[in-house]
Amino acid sequence: MPAAPRILQVRIQSDPPARLDKALARDVPAEAALSRSRIARLIAEGAVRRDGAVLDDPRARVAEGEVLDLTVIDDAEPDLMGEAIPLAVVYEDADLIVIDKPAGMVVHPASGARTGTLVNALIAHCGDSLSGIGGERRPGIVHRIDKDTSGLLVAAKTDRAHHGLARQFEAHDVERHYRALVHGLPDAGDPRLAGLAGVGFEPSGVIRIASQIGRHPTDRQRGTIDAPIDRHPYAREKMAVREGGRDAVTHWEVREVFNGRDGKPVA
Repeated sequence: MPAAPRILQVRIQSDPPARLDKALARDVPAEAALSRSRIARLIAEGAVRRDGAVLDDPRARVAEGEVLDLTVIDDAEPDLMGEAIPLAVVYEDADLIVIDKPAGMVVHPASGARTGTLVNALIAHCGDSLSGIGGERRPGIVHRIDKDTSGLLVAAKTDRAHHGLARQFEAHDVERHYRALVHGLPDAGDPRLAGLAGVGFEPSGVIRIASQIGRHPTDRQRGTIDAPIDRHPYAREKMAVREGGRDAVTHWEVREVFNGRDGKPVA
């Protein structure tokens, strides 16, 4: 059966005012799963409104704090089916469920991944008790984790919980902790470091990192990255430090160092 339209509200984050198409490409939540080309079609089709007025010119200027309504009709597809995929349930009550998602699992169905997703597993586990705010293809999904990343993901079982969780993510009240495996050490000759803001090189070959990225003043195994991030200009599946991006603060610390020869921890 044809999918019912859903209204997606997007709050513009840009200051100063920016073009409509560029602002939406940046500010539409990732979980909405709208590509740049899909956003362009929505604008051309008159599916974007501001205060009830249609915005069909991609060059229209939108300002920080404005809320735009996008009318999205998902492509007609067979109904999602639950699949008996084992879930590592960390916590569950009547309002929400927290899953430890394994690496390699896609969160919700999309092109190239119609089955075997976390949503398929959630439908089998929760039945009809999942929030419908995210649309027919993303029941219960408030945020997502990349396919190749493992970690905790919270899904809403009621619309009230969905709204509350979404507000917390939007206000950055939710802290995210990641553990990453880093291969190798930075080298002053690495061309990937050239031109990075706050990165300089001393004649001795020492890499000097200043301003946006810095170490803790007394603990050399900790530091903070305080820099705006946005989509990488070429690799759209990646994020990068970019002027005009969203404010982001990341605190990091070295948990363990491994020997490069045999992979054993360094004492």
